[in-house]
Amino acid sequence: MTIFISGGNKNGKSGYAQDAAVKLAGGGKLYYVATMIPYDDEDRTRIERHIENRAGMGFETLEAGRDIQKVFDSADESGTFLVDSTTALLLNEMFPNSHSEKADENAAQRCISGLLEIARRAKNAVFVSDYIYSDAARYDEFTEEYRKSLASIDRALAQ
Repeated sequence: MTIFISGGNKNGKSGYAQDAAVKLAGGGKLYYVATMIPYDDEDRTRIERHIENRAGMGFETLEAGRDIQKVFDSADESGTFLVDSTTALLLNEMFPNSHSEKADENAAQRCISGLLEIARRAKNAVFVSDYIYSDAARYDEFTEEYRKSLASIDRALAQ
């Protein structure tokens, strides 16, 4: 089974996704695919909070800030995979270093391919994404490209 969860930033999606993944796993192998690469203290605090929130739930954490499909190099596809989040994965793929002046135009397609590979191969997969493209404001070129790319990833996962 595949579940796609999308919603506002910091609104409880991860906790909801963790509960859903545990239920889907039914006592089987459970993987938390962590996509965030921390860049500052706020990121590190957020990661620590997520680790605390899933303590004792049975998750094995797989770090996958890029090349998401490589999770199968160290994980059993008969398990349940919680990917949190597609939002962070896309950021890492689009801007592989902090000095990037141009977004990688192939990042969204790489993310889609890798995420759909997980959906196809895993017994169960839960994907978490931030819904950041609903307002009518216009942003700088980088942000607009990022929002457009995330929307394409979300559409692919929803299908």
